[in-house]
Amino acid sequence: MTEFLAAAVAFPTVLFSLLLLVVLAYWLTVALVGLDFDAPVLPISISLFVVITWFAALVGTVLTPEGSLRYAVLAAALLVGALLTKIVLIPVRNWTRPEKPASRNDFVGRTAVVRTARVTENYGQAEVTADDGGTAVVQVRAAQSTELKAGQTALIFDYDTEGEFFWVVDITTGG
Repeated sequence: MTEFLAAAVAFPTVLFSLLLLVVLAYWLTVALVGLDFDAPVLPISISLFVVITWFAALVGTVLTPEGSLRYAVLAAALLVGALLTKIVLIPVRNWTRPEKPASRNDFVGRTAVVRTARVTENYGQAEVTADDGGTAVVQVRAAQSTELKAGQTALIFDYDTEGEFFWVVDITTGG
């Protein structure tokens, strides 16, 4: 145990030992006070970097004799800490990345089932399924030459922002 403590307070590990105490105090405060974070990527990043770098410096301190090599241990520990933190944080960043809000343009290119008696150039509704499995009834319009009936499947090919409706085409006849 004394060798461990000696290595933990030897240069360069002592730099990261102090930072490790700060990180531990921070997370203890978070746990005790019950602070709530939506996406604590920065505290997680800093904490991981400190822990990994501290461990790399500790190993380097134990494996190298005292002297000028300790500066090389410091540089190596910083490099290892940066690289491993970046690798470890890849899934954390994906997990904390906010989802893109749904957009009406997400329905363009999807099929929809006609829910009104007919769909013309001035009137109609259809049901479309979103990525999450939910459905929405949307306003749709068909070109003059096409009239869709209830139950038919149509392809949503455009969204009219001014009229706030989707343009659809019958996919069984292609037009």
